[in-house]
Amino acid sequence: MGLRKPEGPSFFDLLSSQARELVTGAGLLAAMLGASPTERVALRDNLHEVEHAGDEINHQVVRRLNLSFVTPFDREDLGFLAARLDDCMDLMDEAGDLIVLYGLTDIPDDVAVLLAAQVDVLTRCAEQTAEAMPGLKSPLSLRDYWVEINRLENEGDQAYRMTLTTLFDSGLDPITIIKLKDVVEVLERCADAFEDLANGIETIAVKES
Repeated sequence: MGLRKPEGPSFFDLLSSQARELVTGAGLLAAMLGASPTERVALRDNLHEVEHAGDEINHQVVRRLNLSFVTPFDREDLGFLAARLDDCMDLMDEAGDLIVLYGLTDIPDDVAVLLAAQVDVLTRCAEQTAEAMPGLKSPLSLRDYWVEINRLENEGDQAYRMTLTTLFDSGLDPITIIKLKDVVEVLERCADAFEDLANGIETIAVKES
């Protein structure tokens, strides 16, 4: 069977759907920070479901690439965008899973505030990405998006460093510090993944101009 124009959502529709799942995932992750242990388990399970939905959309992009003779951008670029969106979701899911698996309760207020600041950066990155993705047909129009994501990633870097410093000065037992440090570092990697995605869109914009 030869390549043809597949039926169903376009690449742009699929990538936009992936981005919307990120907003849902970030909201669930933010809710986990102030939730009780029982509520956290339920929120983590919901986050897993959102991650699975994102995986399915990613698979649809790959299948569509395999069936399409003509694509709006280079195949590698479309695959890159879907993979980076998937990375962002996977890392949010990983952070939520660690919060539950590590049984992180009674987090000191100063550390909790800084963790919330990291998650807030991810929430705003997700919202910016979901808002921008429908405009991917004209990537040069998305300059404000990638500039803002880079600014947010810098803000996330500052929150990350402050969280680590506060954590190490907290007087918590070493095991708890290690557990919290794992979560902090996953959140930082997620902010980096959003920046990688934005940088990739900037690169596509240059290529397509």
